Amino acid sequence: MRTILFALAILTGLMLSSCTTPTTDQKTDVLRRKAENGNADAQNNLGVMYYNGEGVKQDYDEAMKWYKLAAAQGYAIAQYNLGVMYYNGEGVKQDYTEAMKLYKLAAAQGYADAQNNLGVMYRDGQGVRRDYDEAMKRFKLAAAQGYAIAQYNLGWMYYHGEGVKQDYDEAMKWLKLAAVQGDAEAQYSLGVMYRDGQGVRRDYDEAMKRFKLAATQGNAKAQYNLGVMYYNGEGVRQDKRQAKEWFGKACDNGLQPACDEYRKLNEAGY
Repeated sequence: MRTILFALAILTGLMLSSCTTPTTDQKTDVLRRKAENGNADAQNNLGVMYYNGEGVKQDYDEAMKWYKLAAAQGYAIAQYNLGVMYYNGEGVKQDYTEAMKLYKLAAAQGYADAQNNLGVMYRDGQGVRRDYDEAMKRFKLAAAQGYAIAQYNLGWMYYHGEGVKQDYDEAMKWLKLAAVQGDAEAQYSLGVMYRDGQGVRRDYDEAMKRFKLAATQGNAKAQYNLGVMYYNGEGVRQDKRQAKEWFGKACDNGLQPACDEYRKLNEAGY
């Protein structure tokens, strides 16, 4: 299951009375003036700059200050961004109750990121009693807006039978929707389902395709599984050098079993 743990910005174009390209400092000054004049979009974007340290020194206190001003005007993205800071305990003591309150304010305006994060909190019982029905409801609201992470989370729940009857067909439906948008975890999960014949006829070619789509995005589990398929000759000619290459990539991404397999193949002279 995943949540979004970073702040988002919708940066608006800033018009300066100059024919030269504005510097970062000039853009920041214009944005600050707009924020000080009560523009909620500018307040949120200035908060993002301080949160990420973009054009200014990173400062969570300043980020929170500007997010709060925008959130007080009902600006959904700022409400969400504040929620992220409380959820992660960034510049403030971690507080799931406050995070949930802010996510709910943003979600009430249809903000999909907040809907997804509420789903995670209900699913995991963070700051609230675990409630799979509410988690499913929130994920579906976000997924209906085309939000890939929520689509993946729904697929995950159906795949594992978490709070719902296990249903590989439903899992595949939601995972495919997320995968179409390039979600690496969804691609990897589809690879597993095609490889193992879960809810679909076993198809090593399709499994390999899905694993490669995820692997090229740095997904270590997909890289490892590609190594296994090349090692075993599953749906492809056995190739231990290719297996070693994929194990090496997965190892570089921190997957210890891949490091072990890479070492064995290396010692065997591949």
